[in-house]
Formats: sequence, structure tokens, C-alpha cells
Amino acid sequence: MKKVGLIAIALILAIGITGCPRGDVERLRFATGGTAGVYFGFGSAFSQVINERTDLQVIVQSSGASRANVLLLNEGEVELAFAQSDVIYYAWHGIDLFAGDGQIRVFNVIGGLYAEVVQVVAQAGITSIEDLRGRRVSVGDAGSGTEFNARQVLAAHGITFDDIVMQNLGFGASADALRDGMLDAAVVTAGAPTPAVVDLALTNDISILPITGAAAEALMRDYPFYTVYVIPGGIYRGIDEPITTVAVRATLIASTRVSEDTIYTFTRALFENREEIALGHARGHELDPATAVMGMTLPFHPGAARFFRSVGALP
Repeated sequence: MKKVGLIAIALILAIGITGCPRGDVERLRFATGGTAGVYFGFGSAFSQVINERTDLQVIVQSSGASRANVLLLNEGEVELAFAQSDVIYYAWHGIDLFAGDGQIRVFNVIGGLYAEVVQVVAQAGITSIEDLRGRRVSVGDAGSGTEFNARQVLAAHGITFDDIVMQNLGFGASADALRDGMLDAAVVTAGAPTPAVVDLALTNDISILPITGAAAEALMRDYPFYTVYVIPGGIYRGIDEPITTVAVRATLIASTRVSEDTIYTFTRALFENREEIALGHARGHELDPATAVMGMTLPFHPGAARFFRSVGALP
């Protein structure tokens, strides 16, 4: 019996050494977003591929998304995080969403993975942002990145929150209120097509208001994290022509504590396996080193910069 016991202990130790996770892997905790959101789904898809293709183990965690993720990095609770490019700009400079926190500079950028599009969704018949003066407009959840996008976009058109009947509703609630005629318009900053807007367009005639010309130029001059984005025609029922607007980027950031070699390995695996990643999540089709460096206003992590230079995306 004693011999059997020793064999059993040896087997347990062997499993502990050779099983998963292996003892020689480097573990990276990754804050994404809510389990029903794109951040969590996409992050889970590419993390699985990276775990299979490298000696890294990316541990995906659900979270409160952009602002919460920056704070988790600042507290040393995670090594990687998703956040909008505008939100990390605010954190770096200690303004807007982070006015009460001061500058947070414990992270660097890995890259912008896909566009989060500023979509001003309105009732059919409303054709311009100038038409929103005096109207009922949802500007996103209070204190959210979308609320700041809304304030900036309206200001670029000479409108303040005092000029509208402002409501703070999330995307789903905004779509429901538009459907029921309780809202005239809503600002939605999200990847396009956005499910809540797709569902709304199935039952209601809507318009997407363009952001172009002098207003767009002023936005990109004053807030360098904005880029031009063209929403393809046909992704929402009844909107057959492309609509030009602006976008921020869904951005991966990494703690400055993580080594250059580790982030180089991570970044290389992310972009070199994009076809496989796309099988797990549609956003994988948007992985491109050339666009990953666009609209980035903060320093790249040395490991990410090394990869982007190797493929010609950075000089």
C-alpha cells in the first residue's frame, strides 16, 4: 500500500509539472469587457490562438471595459487590457474621464485592433447633426466614453448639451426609446454594424447622420485620436449609401512592467495568426498592422513597436 501511495504521489507531481498550464509559460492577465460584448468575445478568440501558438498564457477576464481596465492596469491587477483610444488619451493626460485621477502612465500601446465608430442614429427625416438642436438626444451612459464623443461631436457643429434635451441611455435602451418614439437621436460609439442598431433598423426607418467637412476636420485637429471612417452602405436596413463619419480605435494596451520580448511575441502571434483568429470572431478580419498604428497618439510598447517596424508599419 505504501508503494502504491508513493506511485500516486509521483504521478500527481508529474501532472503538475507537465500538464496545462505548464510551469514555464508566462502568464498575462487580460481585462476585456462584459461577457456579452465584443471586447470579451474577440479577446477570448485571439487569446486562445496566442496560447496555442506561443509559450504565453493569456488569462481573459471580464471587466467594466475601458475606464475600469485602465484602473486595473494602474493597480497592477492585469498586464493587458482593451480600451478605446480616446479613453487612454484622457488617462495619459489626466483629463475628462480621468480628471479626478491624475495622469496614468503605467501602460503603453500595443495597437488599435478595429474601429469603434461614432454613429449618430436618428429618426428618419432628420438629416444633419445641426437638426438636433432642441431635440431629444441620448448621449450614452453618464460618464462613458460615448458621452464624451457626443459632447465633442456636437460642439464641432456648434451645439452644446444645453441645446438638446439630453438623456443618458445605453445602446440597447437608446434603441428601444428610438423604436418607441421617445427619442429623436442617439449617439452610439461601437463597431459597425452594431447589433442594437441592426435590430432597430429592422422595425423602424432610421438615418445615420454624417460627420464631415469642417466639423470633422475640427474634431481631428482638436482630438487626434479621431480618424475618418466610412460606414458601408447596406449594413443597416434602409441605408444603402455609405455614410462618412469619424471613429476611435478599440486599442490593446500593456503594462510597462511587461518585457519587450514578451510583447513582441504576443503582437507577432496576434497579427500573424489573424486568419485563424477570424474563424473564431469576425473582428479578426480587421487585424492589420498598417491600420493598427493609425490614430494612436500615445507611445507604443517597445515590443509592439519592434514588431511593427519589422513589417514596415512603423519607420
